[in-house]
Amino acid sequence: MSELNLEQCIFEIISHGGNAKSTAYDALEKAKAYDFTACDALMAQADDELTEAHKTQTTLIQTELQGESFEKSLLLIHAQDHLMTAISEMSLIKEMIDMYRKMSELEQNR
Repeated sequence: MSELNLEQCIFEIISHGGNAKSTAYDALEKAKAYDFTACDALMAQADDELTEAHKTQTTLIQTELQGESFEKSLLLIHAQDHLMTAISEMSLIKEMIDMYRKMSELEQNR
């Protein structure tokens, strides 16, 4: 894999991971306002961004498994860290959104 392509993959992971995380936080804000239609649309966008980051990560993994090595750099480690943080935070945000849904239901049933 050429250095340019590796750098492009790294920045794609960082970009899509960051977009996923920030969009998930936007969805959480909508959930706080009990606007679950907007929340669900934003979480779908966040999931799409995360999928794109995973695709790029999978390409890097498959390339290495096929015997083509590339230099492991601090930037690559940063991209992996960024992606894993996005995944973790999105999992927590999904749980928080579920809590807001239940709170909304309880308030409506009073």
